[in-house]
Amino acid sequence: MEKIIKGKAFVLGDNIDTDQIIPAEHLVYSLTDPEEVKMYGKYALSGVPLNSSGLPSGGILFTKETEYESEFSIIVGGSNFGCGSSREHAPFALQVAGAKAIIAESYARIFYRNSVDGGFVIPYETQIKLNDKIKTGDELEIDLVGNTVKNHTTEELYTLNPLGDILPIIEAGNIFEYARQNNMM
Repeated sequence: MEKIIKGKAFVLGDNIDTDQIIPAEHLVYSLTDPEEVKMYGKYALSGVPLNSSGLPSGGILFTKETEYESEFSIIVGGSNFGCGSSREHAPFALQVAGAKAIIAESYARIFYRNSVDGGFVIPYETQIKLNDKIKTGDELEIDLVGNTVKNHTTEELYTLNPLGDILPIIEAGNIFEYARQNNMM
């Protein structure tokens, strides 16, 4: 497992729900057919409200219209990230699009568990509102050992809440692999 995650930030607001992460009309694709799986990446975050220019508030689409993967590997949100329905497709779609981690003030519990249990994305929490301090396109570096995120664009360093009990699950890859490695199944 990577101990350092580097990438561009994609910044969102509060209360990003699972229908914004992957709208229901895109849940028709197979989760096992490699060609159809790509569509989850293509439509990841396609339900985020758009401004008058037809773009999210950051002015940039998460995944370009002709692409299946995003240039953004770190999502920075506000509070209550992943609220809404319990669909496991939401963290899966973000992973398929190339997201490796999300940093938010808080998460909807089911989204958080789905992210960890499926090994889709690392859900980091922070005590401060980083979506007001980081901009879409900023170059970030998350240190999983030090629990920090450095914004290389502004040279600011922020502390993240430790991953705690979920770290071994993340290191194993998902909840089932963790259970296998610990003779739980």
